[in-house]
Amino acid sequence: MSVLVCFHAHPDDEVFTTGGVMRQASDAGHRVVVVTATDGALGEVPDGLLAEGETLAARRKRELEASTTALGAHRLVQLHYADSGMAGDPANRNPDAFCNADVDEAAQHLARVLTEESADVVTIYDPNGGYGHPDHVQVHHVGVRAAELAGVEHVYEAAVSRDHVKRLLALNPEWSPDSTPPDLDNFGLPDSQITTVVDVRESMSAKRRAMHAHATQIGDFGPFLQMPEEQLQAMFGQEWFRRRGGDAGLSETALPL
Repeated sequence: MSVLVCFHAHPDDEVFTTGGVMRQASDAGHRVVVVTATDGALGEVPDGLLAEGETLAARRKRELEASTTALGAHRLVQLHYADSGMAGDPANRNPDAFCNADVDEAAQHLARVLTEESADVVTIYDPNGGYGHPDHVQVHHVGVRAAELAGVEHVYEAAVSRDHVKRLLALNPEWSPDSTPPDLDNFGLPDSQITTVVDVRESMSAKRRAMHAHATQIGDFGPFLQMPEEQLQAMFGQEWFRRRGGDAGLSETALPL
């Protein structure tokens, strides 16, 4: 049995880039651990969804528990840093926000989990955090340092293939869930930098259940949940990674579990 640890910034991030490999690893008999840095308390939430007196952080914790269960995780750890908000948000200046955390201090918390679990593989984000979110960028820095502290050899940067997204939108422009698509030139990584492409189509039902679990994030997941299965698989049936320290020309179809 190997141990996969997936480090994410907020509740719901676990679904998009690692949900499939988590489910596959669990189904293959490996141990799966999810670590989230923040409680996601600054996320948007539909009016009237929260119960009287219920906080968004408390609701998102329950959603995360349901999601990670659907994805086969055996353990969930929250580091309880404050959500930093999107880039440019005033919350970025909060001294307690994850984006302002001391990297070595935060890395020690994650390294403790990696050591406890004897982690074989840890996933983090690419240096731009996928799309520049301050918490995602910090996940990269903290994750790299934690792996060094814990001596984890196999570190994989989860990143959407920007070339794949460009190809899909060129063929099917109506698939874009937003009226203003992201700046794809600064989104994810190009195929030339991706070392590992995992086919996770067999795990799409679990990924869909995990999306449904995050009811407060329907603004993010709703457009995708309305897609036919064929379209959903085209968009999320692969998960992409860059292996840190991988040899030039490396081409993998699975994580080393």
